[in-house]
Amino acid sequence: MNLTLKKELPIIGIVLIPFVYLAVIWSSLPERVPIHWNINGEIDDWGSKSFLIALVFMLPVLMYALMFAAAKFDPKNRISLMGKKFYQLKFFMVLLMSLLALFLLNASKNHVVSNPNFIYVLAGILIMVLGNYFKVIQPNYFIGIRTPWTLESQEVWKATHAFAGKIWFFGGLIIILGGLIFSGLIFSKAFIAIGIILAFVPVAYSFVKFKQLEKTQDK
Repeated sequence: MNLTLKKELPIIGIVLIPFVYLAVIWSSLPERVPIHWNINGEIDDWGSKSFLIALVFMLPVLMYALMFAAAKFDPKNRISLMGKKFYQLKFFMVLLMSLLALFLLNASKNHVVSNPNFIYVLAGILIMVLGNYFKVIQPNYFIGIRTPWTLESQEVWKATHAFAGKIWFFGGLIIILGGLIFSGLIFSKAFIAIGIILAFVPVAYSFVKFKQLEKTQDK
C-alpha cells in the first residue's frame, strides 16, 4: 500500500463515519427533516432528507479537501515544513467537522437538539486547536493570519501568529466555559463579540508590528 495513502486512512475513516451513520438511519428518516435550529434549539426550517447528504459533504469532506489542497498546491511548500504538526492539525479539524455532522444528523433524526450549546463548545475547541498550532504554521497563502503585512515579512508572520495563538487559545477556552455555563440566548452576543475580537485584533497587531519593523529598518 502506498505510504501516503496508508497515513491518510485514519483521517479518511473519520470522514466516512457520518456517511455510515446516515446510511444506518436513512430508512427511518421522513422525507422532510429539520435542517436548521434557532439559538434556543427550536426548529425554524425544514428540507428534504437528501439535504443531509450535502450537509455531510459540506463538513468533514470539504474540510479534508481544503486541507489536502492547501498542502498539495502550496506554491512555496511552506506547509510541508510543519511536518507531523500539519497532519495533526488536519486530523483534529476533520474530527471536529465529523462530530458536528454527527450532532446535526442526530438532531435531524430526533427532531430536537439535545444540547444547543454543544455548538459553542465545539467552536471553542476548534478555536483552541487552531490557536495551539498557530505558532508552528509557516508563512503560506492558505492557513493562518494572512494579511498583506504577515505575507510581506516572515518576522511579522511569526510575531503575529505567536500573539494570535495565545488569544485564540484563551478565547476558545472562554467560549467553551461560556457554552457550558450560560444558555444559548444569553451567550450568543458574547460569542459574536469574542469572534470579532479574535478575527480583527491579530490583523491590527500585524499592521502595528509591520510599521514598527519598518521604523527599525529605516534607522
